[in-house]
Amino acid sequence: METKASKISGYLMIILFFLIIGTSIWSISQQFFFVAIPGFLLSFSILPGFMIINPNESLVLILFGKYMGTIKESGFFWANPFLVKKKISLRARNLASSVIKVNDKNGNPIEIASVIVWCVNETAKAAFEVDDYTHYIKVQCEAALSHLAGICPYDSFEDEHKNEITLRGGGEKIKKLLEEELQERLMKAGIQVLEARISHLAYSTEIAGAMLQRQQASAIVSARKQIVEGAVGMVEMALEKLSERNVVQLDEERKASMVSNLLVVLCGDKNVSPVVNTGTLYN
Repeated sequence: METKASKISGYLMIILFFLIIGTSIWSISQQFFFVAIPGFLLSFSILPGFMIINPNESLVLILFGKYMGTIKESGFFWANPFLVKKKISLRARNLASSVIKVNDKNGNPIEIASVIVWCVNETAKAAFEVDDYTHYIKVQCEAALSHLAGICPYDSFEDEHKNEITLRGGGEKIKKLLEEELQERLMKAGIQVLEARISHLAYSTEIAGAMLQRQQASAIVSARKQIVEGAVGMVEMALEKLSERNVVQLDEERKASMVSNLLVVLCGDKNVSPVVNTGTLYN
């Protein structure tokens, strides 16, 4: 658990340092060596206790293997000269993970990478709970990506799974899942995840061509389905308008022929050539 370390103003101690030095020099001039020698020893023992802490930096203080607290305030301070001081930055930092190859929920091999923005939140955990918190973050980031890919498919091709969260189309939901996964893993090291996003996502090279064809086929089927739905609606509207306005009376056979012709015109992928009937309706 992080605690606040005790400290003294560095300016006050530097005044005391010069007073002791001045007194020791005066004692030498007066041949008071029993005062001068301890004075010099005391003054030089004070020097290691001075420390300067820059903004968004901290010092973890350790005395003979015991954690004594953390200083997060910026400024000029003095503390016990026997303390071991470990500097930990509190600034926000970026980590771009390397591209890793994993299997998604459907077992398809994919390539995935992420970028996270993080900072140290609890210095005591960062200093003592893990050996190297920067390396720990890198390893846990790759583990979180692998787990996320295992619970979410790369893309959804089936209509019954259209509401499923996918890596490619999940957007903010995938971002939130990744941030929660990383925060849970990095909490032990006192790390706060500020933001996490997927920076690279692609099918693995060995199946990329086949999956591209599948995506194209799925897009064509979806477009055709929408065209057919629109065409059926237009045909239905045309029959209703003709019947409502009594423009022409059609029997079931003529209606079927009209529906067939309109669907060919509306759903065809090429321009149609009109045929002019110069005879009667039935010839």
